[in-house]
Amino acid sequence: MHVRTADLSTRPVRAVLLVLGMLAALLAAALPAAGPAQAAVPDRWGFAYLDSATPPPGYVPDPSRQWGSWASPSANPVKVDQIGLGSYVVHFPLIGGPGGIAHATAVNSAAQWCQIADWKTVGSGQDVYVNCYLPSGAPANSTFTVLYTSSSGLPATPSGSYGYINSDSSGTVLTQYNSTGATNAVSKGSTGIWKAWLPGLGLSTNAGNLQVTAVDALQGARCKVSDWAPGTTGQTVLVACYDASNAPYDTEWTLSYSYLRAVHGPAFPPRSFGYLWYNGSLPPLTNYNSSGATNTLGGSGAPFTVTMPSVAVPSDTAQVTAYGSGSAYCGLQMPWARTSGSARLYVSCFAPGGAPVKTPFFVAYTSAF
Repeated sequence: MHVRTADLSTRPVRAVLLVLGMLAALLAAALPAAGPAQAAVPDRWGFAYLDSATPPPGYVPDPSRQWGSWASPSANPVKVDQIGLGSYVVHFPLIGGPGGIAHATAVNSAAQWCQIADWKTVGSGQDVYVNCYLPSGAPANSTFTVLYTSSSGLPATPSGSYGYINSDSSGTVLTQYNSTGATNAVSKGSTGIWKAWLPGLGLSTNAGNLQVTAVDALQGARCKVSDWAPGTTGQTVLVACYDASNAPYDTEWTLSYSYLRAVHGPAFPPRSFGYLWYNGSLPPLTNYNSSGATNTLGGSGAPFTVTMPSVAVPSDTAQVTAYGSGSAYCGLQMPWARTSGSARLYVSCFAPGGAPVKTPFFVAYTSAF
């Protein structure tokens, strides 16, 4: 079901060549040469919040928390069908095409998580499949946020940086984007561990935001950022994935990185967005608010409350990813609130077995505008 490119007949050869080139770049520890420049085009993207865990056929989720890059999103909304217990397909209209990545975050006060099962072009639209699970690994209905985005060419506004990777379980890059025009790379480590390399992006200190999501249609899987090492030539990110028994697990995954740009990487960034990384403290360059205000972190961790002043503009969305060693995972306890222009996001994290835990995380919020 994993359709990522328009031409699959030559994909194995191209994949092998791409992996060899990427590994050479990693070994050299140097910035790869940029490929031929493409004409910058508007990105294809869409996001939604499924506000009903048991939606009827053709359900239109919360209109104030969905939007996309197609013409007249308010008149041509995202729709969702439930196709099984804890299994959904999200229909993004008029943005069908190859490549891109998807992220999902559970919105649930209980210890559940949601992951991507697949995405593919259907007619003129893009269908994204989302599966949700209990700590035991049993499928379970849940509300969630979902994001699909695809980029090409160099950004029209060069400030900041943005990139993404979709890697299979072996470390083969299925699709990728880098706003400098360079080529991202992945190397495989031990079971459930990968090293992602995003050349030319970010700063030599921790700056920006990361999001990671498991992609698996067969069973429950959770992925997170295990470590993050910025450098003068780019960002090195260690991705770790686990199965429902909390054992390291080889699966497909997606990763996105943004610095001074929104999580969905649009060609023309919105005016209102923000992100925050909590790693025991709040590193200043990972705590960003496009209004110039300062985001704050409150709460005991059950949940955390992240307040982003002056950016709450519907339509909007949010994503959360856990950080650090171990198999703890994070999501949103409830939908984010909009109060006096501030976006308040309630981040809950869980230990293996589902007990609430105070653990580091990344959170990203963006409006469509």
